[in-house]
Amino acid sequence: MGIDLLFRISAIGMIVAVLTQVLSKAGRDDQAMLTALAGLVIVLTMVVQQISSLFSDLKSIFGL
Repeated sequence: MGIDLLFRISAIGMIVAVLTQVLSKAGRDDQAMLTALAGLVIVLTMVVQQISSLFSDLKSIFGL
C-alpha cells in the first residue's frame, strides 16, 4: 500500500463532495445521495482489495 492509494481516496472524496453539493443546491437531492453512495462504494472496493492483498501476504508469510 502506497501513498498513491491515499491520494486516490482523497481525490474521490473531494470530487464526490463537490458533486453532492452542486446537485443538492440544484434541488436534486436524490441524485446527490446516489452520488455519495457511489463514491462510498468505490472507496470501499479499493479498501477491500487492499485488505485482501494483506491477508494473502500474511498467508504466504506464515505458510497457511
